[in-house]
Amino acid sequence: MKKIVVLGGGISGYGSAVLAKKKGFDVFLSDMGKVAEKYAAILDEWGIEWEQGQHTMERILAADEVIKSPGIPEKAAAVQALREQGTPIISEMEFAARYMGKARTICITGSNGKTTTTSLIYKIMRDAGMNVALGGNIGESFAYQVATGEFDWYVLELSSFQLDGMYDFRADVAVLMNITPDHLDRYGYCFQNYVDSKMRIMQNQHSLNYFVYSADDEVIEKEIASGKYPMRMRQLPFAAKAAVASGAGDGYFDGEEFTAMVGKKSVVINASKMQIAGLHNAYNAMAAALATLAAGVDEEQVVKSIYDFCPVEHRLEPAGEKDGVKWINDSKATNVDSVWYALESMTRPTVWIAGGTDKGNDYTPLKEFARNKVKCLVCMGLDNEKLIKEFTDVVPLVISCSSLEEAMQAARKVAEEGDVVLLSPACASFDLFKNYEQRGELFKKWVEDNVLK
Repeated sequence: MKKIVVLGGGISGYGSAVLAKKKGFDVFLSDMGKVAEKYAAILDEWGIEWEQGQHTMERILAADEVIKSPGIPEKAAAVQALREQGTPIISEMEFAARYMGKARTICITGSNGKTTTTSLIYKIMRDAGMNVALGGNIGESFAYQVATGEFDWYVLELSSFQLDGMYDFRADVAVLMNITPDHLDRYGYCFQNYVDSKMRIMQNQHSLNYFVYSADDEVIEKEIASGKYPMRMRQLPFAAKAAVASGAGDGYFDGEEFTAMVGKKSVVINASKMQIAGLHNAYNAMAAALATLAAGVDEEQVVKSIYDFCPVEHRLEPAGEKDGVKWINDSKATNVDSVWYALESMTRPTVWIAGGTDKGNDYTPLKEFARNKVKCLVCMGLDNEKLIKEFTDVVPLVISCSSLEEAMQAARKVAEEGDVVLLSPACASFDLFKNYEQRGELFKKWVEDNVLK
């Protein structure tokens, strides 16, 4: 019996373990941390052996194949030991795809916008009455859904870490939103390594598949022009800077409305009628329209669902307004490019709360917007030195705070009628919070308790 070891007992790990068990493998799950009670209960229910707080290397090294959770870095001792002896290490996505039968996939990646785009694609397909599941980096575990359900389509948000462990997997519709520096600490501080990871979204695609991508993204365009990729698939570029024609179809935003066309089907969307604002959301909606038209959704349904779609939690999410001051939760903006889009969409004088665990950020792209739109930068983190240095001569006022409470009090004191307070950190959350979700929830709770009441 083939031995499968699953490293990591989070949402990716428990789902992989359940699918492996269902397929008759000898399964063992190991997590150096603590397995959440709800996942532990499912593992026990399926009769899966598991451990927490340690890695029993003898059992791990005896595996025929290892499924690694995306949060475990390549430099982890267990991963290094497996690499040295040549044990295949794959991701949940690679493993689950082997058993999804005739189901098809829409896979979305990018440094920014992928969660909104994935959620919008899922909504459009669900509204159209399609038998569709949401998974990958959001939603339920892809592997668990393959093990316990039957779907015609899987809409999967994929991080670079998940793509790294995918080899034979092929997306029926691949969507690449953009590539900007992020997670460089996991890629040897080499941007090209990260770029190579993102470009894996279109690996193995053939002439019946679709590749939706931003033609405005210089990195993507350079990679495509390099000749490194076969490009056999049907290409669906979208752009706002200049129209890029493609035989299969394309999308173009003129600043007021966009047209998305796939084959003979096309839709026209007035951006001002969408509930999600800003240039970045025009890109997101264009990508979603192209992907769902490619998947066979009716044009009228695509239009209706895009107009109905509400903002994703923690991404430019309104948290409330009182005394003429608007509060916006953009906690999911954990890199510079996400904050660029957030600041780009601001139409009021902005009190900007930023900071956290810096991932090697270059803040230069933000300085023009900061100079023109930001009246005060509130730095929220245990180490604010870099932010203070970068923006002291750029914005009129920079305040350093070491806690959420301190930052929120400072922002409220500075904000005046007609202003917006924007939490858009540009950094990871791990210095003060468990994750960006907790950071966003605490921001909203503070606004509710201290501003709106």
